[in-house]
Amino acid sequence: MTLNTRGLRAAFLAGALAFAAQAPARADEAEAKDFLLENGLEVVVIPDHRAPIVTHMVWYKIGSADEPPGKSGIAHFFEHLMFKATSNHAAGEFDRAVADIGGSNNAFTSYDYTAFHETVPPSALEEMMGFEADRMRNLVLTDDVIKTERDVILEERRSRIDNDPQAVLDEEVDATLWQNQPYRIPVIGWMQEMEQLNREDAKAFYDTFYRPNNAVVIVAGDVDPDAVKAMAERTYGKVARGPDLRPRIRPVEPEQNTKRTVTLTDARVSVPSFSTQWVVPSYHTAKPGEAEALDLLAEILGGDNRSRLYQQLVVKQGIASGAGAFFQGTMLDATNFTVYGSPRGDAKLSEVEAAVDAEVARIAKDGVTGDELERAKTRYVRSMVFARDKQDDMANMYGSTLATGGNVKDVEEWPDRIRKVTAAEVKAAAARYLVLNRSTTGYLLPQQQAGN
Repeated sequence: MTLNTRGLRAAFLAGALAFAAQAPARADEAEAKDFLLENGLEVVVIPDHRAPIVTHMVWYKIGSADEPPGKSGIAHFFEHLMFKATSNHAAGEFDRAVADIGGSNNAFTSYDYTAFHETVPPSALEEMMGFEADRMRNLVLTDDVIKTERDVILEERRSRIDNDPQAVLDEEVDATLWQNQPYRIPVIGWMQEMEQLNREDAKAFYDTFYRPNNAVVIVAGDVDPDAVKAMAERTYGKVARGPDLRPRIRPVEPEQNTKRTVTLTDARVSVPSFSTQWVVPSYHTAKPGEAEALDLLAEILGGDNRSRLYQQLVVKQGIASGAGAFFQGTMLDATNFTVYGSPRGDAKLSEVEAAVDAEVARIAKDGVTGDELERAKTRYVRSMVFARDKQDDMANMYGSTLATGGNVKDVEEWPDRIRKVTAAEVKAAAARYLVLNRSTTGYLLPQQQAGN
């Protein structure tokens, strides 16, 4: 059970999608099939017959950004509770069934969705569907179960957040970057609110959001779509549709017009670092072509060791041990664009930050060349050359898109939209959004550099 708090997975999935959709079709591959059960559950099947294995995922359209005020952490807490007993299966029975056949299973929570997944032989797929359909509505939530698992998530917060200076800073930067949207609240929750989560909170959350009409099932692997549909109807189809949910309309971020900084000094930090973030549109909120331009801007600016930041700061100037950029495109609401860096040797953090800012300003002023853009498009695609060989990558591509307002067509047409991006659109995106006096910068410093 994991958190997906920073959204780096989204950047990977977008790139993986490009290769997957652009790669030549083979005789053992078929297009994704999409169908809807009568109870509102959407099912997507991605056939891949190269290996006798299948990945099965259930994506609920509920994440930490949908939590009621004062109940931060309930989405992640409930992810844990989904592994407890149901009226039909004892606690641990599901996990043992997966382990007995040599499979694997886990789950993760993000701002916009919660997902549960199993990788098993195709012969076990219907059994997995049965387990997932069962816990969709039949969990047994007692006060003892709540108390025990609440202690688990509190300890998880202590070990993964409170004991990690970078994680603490990330939380503070998010709380500063987002002035109104719920992305400012950590996925795992604030400690003082997590401590108060109770059975009534869990039951209300379960009854509201864990319904077939609020979920998407993705099946990728050695399967036949018609057979999967029949299995889904025999298992998930028995689960009653829930009440229609209200649209996922969240508070809108106001116009940002200040530069803000967050500084954390800690004795456990040995190398200083910084990151600067801007609020930008996501694929779900952007105008046509805008998110694609931001994706390519991130690749050109700091996507890998051939990017501008790496070549200038690490290779040529030799002042940085690392520098890069990323764009979290797969979000339901507005998202963030980030640049970052850390010094090398005797270089100062301020030098690295100034050099990063200069590269950002150079693209905003002068743009990128046509050749540079074409190389970035090709690089962006080829960097995920093994995407088709990983069923979980394919399942994640479709799941994250469908859980944040997209559809199968969006997935399939994404490469064509990337190909259409022009150098002028990349320059315009940088000039419009990467403005320093509307950014939030976080500094992580060693204790002795508190005054630097």
